Amino acid sequence: MSRQRLTWIVLGVVLLALLLVRGFVGQGLGRVYVQADQVSLAQMDEKGADGSLVKVWKPVPAAQATQQWTEWNQAAPKAYFEAVAKNPAQTDITLSWPRTIGLWLAAFFTLAIFSFLYSDNVFYKLAEATVVGVSAAYWMVIGFWDTIVPKLFGALTPDMVMKWVQPSLQPAGAMQQSSMWLALVLGVMMLWRLAPRGGWIAAWPLAFIVGVTAGLKIVSHVESDLMAQSVATMQPVVQLVPAADGGTDWYASLWPTLANALVLVGVICALVYFLFSVQHKGVVGATARVGVWYLMITFGASFGFTVMGRIALLAARFEFLFDDWLWLIDPNHLRS
Repeated sequence: MSRQRLTWIVLGVVLLALLLVRGFVGQGLGRVYVQADQVSLAQMDEKGADGSLVKVWKPVPAAQATQQWTEWNQAAPKAYFEAVAKNPAQTDITLSWPRTIGLWLAAFFTLAIFSFLYSDNVFYKLAEATVVGVSAAYWMVIGFWDTIVPKLFGALTPDMVMKWVQPSLQPAGAMQQSSMWLALVLGVMMLWRLAPRGGWIAAWPLAFIVGVTAGLKIVSHVESDLMAQSVATMQPVVQLVPAADGGTDWYASLWPTLANALVLVGVICALVYFLFSVQHKGVVGATARVGVWYLMITFGASFGFTVMGRIALLAARFEFLFDDWLWLIDPNHLRS
């Protein structure tokens, strides 16, 4: 038996023993409880944006409802413990086995991803493949129910969608129906690439998507990046803050004035650095070096922000393991 395999076996046995001990100590670990909530809706008339009456679904008392169903929302373990203490036979708050199994699977895949810190192994490969496959399937389902059903089918066959899938669907206008017919044709053309012949037909919807996306992105980037930053740079350098007596608070005015001056100097120096038609010597060279300092500080701050974001994700996973799964900590007082 290799040393690596022996290490994994020892770690697995130790982890299993710790889980068994934790499961029989105190409140246990890793359980999800749900509570039944009754949803009651009725269709009512409401004025739309154009003044016309439209049908909308609104919450109403159960006696006035025309549509009712039960939603199982997650409940805090403390609520379950209190409910059982009052009435051991209660069924309002119950253990959800599907969500509990999902919690344990999430803990397993989290530890499997962390196992890559030791070496590449079968658990990491299983978790990696599962994440990719589940993500692809999840976004496909989301795209179907959030885009294809309400927007495409909802515009082309609104009565069927309102009857069987989405009663609160708002009827589509004539322009939206026409655009959805075009979207349906382009979507069928896109699927033509799967056929043995005629794959060139899929190039037309691809060209349409690329062209429209490029046009929309250019406008948004010009407005958000170029225009917005230009306007922010062209602010008055001196910012006077009024005082309570009607005069000027010079101390409070110092900081926004300094900030505007630093922004102005940074913009000018960074632009000079990227001015390659002039040799960077003398005043131009000194200005360009200041621009380099601004760029390095900006890149360093961006990198630090990215690292802190990843550390926050790591802390969230540790909190999940110790709070939701192992029940070793309770920062939100959900169990005590």
